[in-house]
Amino acid sequence: MSESSVASDLYAVIGHPVAHSRSPAIHTAFATATGQRLHYERRLAPLDGFADTLAEFAREGGRGCNITVPFKFEAFTAAAERSERAELAGAVNTLKREGGRWLADNTDGVGLVRDIVVNAGVPLAGRRVLLLGAGGAAAGVLGPLLAEGPAELVIANRSVDKARALAERHAAVAARHGSALRTALLSAPGAAFDVVLNATASSLGGGAVPVGASVLRPGCLALDLMYGPAARPFLDWAAGQGALGRDGLGMLVEQAAESFAWWRGVRPPTAAVLAALRADIDAGAH
Repeated sequence: MSESSVASDLYAVIGHPVAHSRSPAIHTAFATATGQRLHYERRLAPLDGFADTLAEFAREGGRGCNITVPFKFEAFTAAAERSERAELAGAVNTLKREGGRWLADNTDGVGLVRDIVVNAGVPLAGRRVLLLGAGGAAAGVLGPLLAEGPAELVIANRSVDKARALAERHAAVAARHGSALRTALLSAPGAAFDVVLNATASSLGGGAVPVGASVLRPGCLALDLMYGPAARPFLDWAAGQGALGRDGLGMLVEQAAESFAWWRGVRPPTAAVLAALRADIDAGAH
């Protein structure tokens, strides 16, 4: 660590694996853009050693950290206090050290919403939205999606019981924002949605798109929460059906910006960071 970074506030991303994480580059760019002084690094935690890694990070003076797979549920239990959206998600992707304890948030959903509404220019209010999957990724984004007031949001999953449990946890949020929230099997999700969001593990595992083309209304937004090569099959499928395909890179940058703003009290600009990251990933694909 350089002398300049020693004098800076310490932040990190903790996960397993973590070598692939783009978070250090993103947050370093945010710090440069906002004039904030911080050092952000990767921390690899053993699969059975998240608590010890987090404790060591705190002893070193760590001010905050992002949490990636597979530790978002352990981060939830490690926090002394959690935001409403973290409680709803049941998982945490951002921690902040304050008063000798960890405070927790989940910025995934608000990052996704901002990428859809602001970056892609697609409103969610009054629209029909299909959310594929009912695991941790879906749980992390459902609350903020409902807060936008879609007319209907359908959670489609292989296990309808898991989808129902997720829906029940968010029933009050849906009611508060006037959204009809229902569940369905992946084999019968409904048809002609305005927005289709893939939060299943199909892209990560290189599997086929888990639904048929009938879910897509012509010209709709079809977004995979993954990015890079993993998202390509879904994007190609969407484009082949006349939909607007989008990956999760914008969500990655926007959720990071939300974390940064919570830590530092200043919201970083994201457009230039997203463009540079997109160019870097596209260059690596050739």
